[in-house]
Amino acid sequence: MGNPESALFHEEADIKAHMSEQYLKRKNMLLQLMQEPSYVPMKEKELAIFLQVASEDRAELKQILTELLSEGTIVISKRGHYSYAAKSFTSGTFEASRSGYGFVLPDNRNLKQDIFIAAGDTMGAVDGHKVVVEIVTPATENRRPEGKITEILGHVNDPGVDILSLIRAYDLPGKFPDKVMSQAEKIPDAVTEEECEGRRDFREVPMVTIDSESAKDLDDAVSLTKEGDCYHLGVHIADVAHYVRESSALDQEALKRGTSVYLVDRVIPMLPHRLCNGICSLNEAVDRLTLSCLMTIDANGDVTDHEIVESVIRTNHRMTYTDVNRIVTEQDPELCEKFADVSPMLLEMEELAVLLRKKRRKRGSIDFDIPESEIVLDKKGKPVEIKPYERNEATKLIEEFMLIANETVAEHFYWNESPFIYRIHEKPDPEKIKKLVRFIRNFGYALKGRGDTAHPKELQKLLDQIDGRPEEMMISRMTLRSMQRAEYRPECLGHFGLACNFYCHFTSPIRRYPDLTVHRIIKEWLHGRMNERRSNRYQAVLPEIAKQSCKTERRADEAERECDKLKKAEYMLDHIGEVYEGVISSVTGWGLYVELPNTIEGLVHISKLTDDSYVYHEEASELRGEQHGHKFVLGQKVTVRVDSADLSIRGVDFSIANDEAEEKE
Repeated sequence: MGNPESALFHEEADIKAHMSEQYLKRKNMLLQLMQEPSYVPMKEKELAIFLQVASEDRAELKQILTELLSEGTIVISKRGHYSYAAKSFTSGTFEASRSGYGFVLPDNRNLKQDIFIAAGDTMGAVDGHKVVVEIVTPATENRRPEGKITEILGHVNDPGVDILSLIRAYDLPGKFPDKVMSQAEKIPDAVTEEECEGRRDFREVPMVTIDSESAKDLDDAVSLTKEGDCYHLGVHIADVAHYVRESSALDQEALKRGTSVYLVDRVIPMLPHRLCNGICSLNEAVDRLTLSCLMTIDANGDVTDHEIVESVIRTNHRMTYTDVNRIVTEQDPELCEKFADVSPMLLEMEELAVLLRKKRRKRGSIDFDIPESEIVLDKKGKPVEIKPYERNEATKLIEEFMLIANETVAEHFYWNESPFIYRIHEKPDPEKIKKLVRFIRNFGYALKGRGDTAHPKELQKLLDQIDGRPEEMMISRMTLRSMQRAEYRPECLGHFGLACNFYCHFTSPIRRYPDLTVHRIIKEWLHGRMNERRSNRYQAVLPEIAKQSCKTERRADEAERECDKLKKAEYMLDHIGEVYEGVISSVTGWGLYVELPNTIEGLVHISKLTDDSYVYHEEASELRGEQHGHKFVLGQKVTVRVDSADLSIRGVDFSIANDEAEEKE
C-alpha cells in the first residue's frame, strides 16, 4: 500500500497543474479578445460581465489583468479601460556611451525614464541624433525600459527634424504604400465627357472657390442667384467617392488616416497629392465632378426647398479670403473690375451670409471667435513671426454656406431613414456648467436656467456681453472648455453648439473620411442602390468608421496643437529676457499661465511669486497672497519677462516683471 501523504501530494500537484492550465487558457482568451479588431476597450467590471466571469473567479480576472499589465502586453487608460498594447514606439534624442551602448530622453513626456539601447541596437546613431525607438522591454519598478533604434531621423539641429520627430511621436502616417500610389497613378488627370453623362451640368453657371492663399486642396465651390427675396445657393463639393472606391487600397488607406493633418510646415494628406491637389481639387477653369447641394432660401433665412445631385462644374475663379473680403466690405474698385463677372454675385453672397448668421444666432448657435495662431517660417523652418489668424467677412461667408449645406444634407437623410454618419455635439457636462457659472460670477455675469444646465442661446448671450472686454478671450475659452467634444456617430443626436437637430460633415471629402462616407451614401441613394442588403452593410460598418474617425481626429488635433507649441517655444528662444504685457489665461495650484497678444502662452511658476506666500483658491480661480493679500486672477493684465523656452517639453517660462524691468523697457 502506498504512502497516503505521497498520494495526497500527487493529487494536489494534479489540481495545481489543472488550475495552471485553466489560468493560462483564460489569460490567452482575454488577450485574444483584446486583439480582436471589433474589441472596444472595457473596464474590469465590464470585462467580467462580458466574459460571464463568476463572482468567485473575479479575483483571478484581476490577477490576470495585473499580470498582463506588468508584462506590457496590455495597457490601461486613465479611465480604467483595458486594451491590447501594440508595439510601442517613441522618438527621442540619442546619447552614446564609450562602450557602444546608449540612452534616448524621450520626447513623450509621459515616459519618465531614459530608454536603454544595447550596443547592437543603435543603428550607428551618434550623440544628438533624433531617433525612433521600439520599446522591447517595458520599465519595471527596478529597471529602466529597454529598446532598439528603428530609424534615424537626423540631427536634433537639422531643419525639419523637430517636426519629423513629432510626426513619429504621434504615429502619423508617412509615405503612401506602393499599392495605394499605383491605384492613384491609374486615375486620369482630366474629366472625360463620358463621366459627365447623367450629371447636372453647371459648367456655364458662374461660381468661385474661396480659400486661403496657400490652400491647394480646393474641395468646395459656391454659386448664387437671386430672384426677388429668394436666394438660390449652390454648394458644390468634389466628388471624391467617384475616384476612391469602397474597399480599394486607396479607401483602406484613407480610413486608416481618417483625416489630413495640417502642421506648421507641411500637410500630411488623407489622399495622395494626385487626387487631393489634382483631379479632386476644384481648380480654376477646368471641369470637375461634384456633388451639389442646391438650396432655395427665403428672406427669413429658411431653406424652403433643396436638391442634392451629381454634377459637373467649371469654376470661374480661384479666389482668396483677402480679395473677397475687400470686395464685400470695401467694394474695392480695382478688385471689383478684375472680378467683374462675379463681383455682383459676391455682394449678394455677403447679403445671404449675414442673413443666415442672424438666423443661426437667433436660435442660439454659439460662435467662439477665438483667434488661431498664424506661424510664419523662414526657408529653414525657423519661426520668424507669430500672430493671431484673424477671421474676416470672407471666411465667415464660406463658414455660413458650409454650415447650411451640412444641415440640409443631414436633415434630408434623417427623414429619409437612411443609414448615415452624423456630426453630433452633446449637452455640456453639468459639473462643468456649474464651474463656469461660479467663474463668470466673479466678473458680474450670470447664465439663466438651472445651475447645472444652459441653453446654447444663453451661452451666446454671454459671449455677446463680453465682446470687446478685457476678459473676453479668457471667458470664451472657459466656455469652450465647458463644452463636450463633437463626435461622429451613426445616430442623429443633434448639435448643441450649433443649436440644431441635424448636422453632418458633407463639405470636405478630400480631407475627412466621414465626408467621403456621406458622399458614398448619397450616391447609393441617388442611383437607387440603397436596398436592404446595402443598408445592412452600412449599419454594420458605420459604428467602426465613426470610432476610427473620432480617433484620428483627436490625434490630428493634438499633433497640430503640439506642433504650434513647439514653434512658439522655438520663437521665444530668441526673445529671452524681453518684457511683454499679457493676460492671465489660467490659474492653477502650480502657477499662472499668461497669454501674450501674439497667442503665445507661458507659465509663471508659483515658486517665482516671491513677494508673498500664495495659496490657490479653486472656487475663485485665483492665487492669493497670505501676508499682503495680493492676488492673481483670470483675465488680469500682467507684465512678464521671458525666462526660458524648452523645446523638449514645448513650453515657455515667464516671471512677473518688476517695476525696474518695466522702466528699462
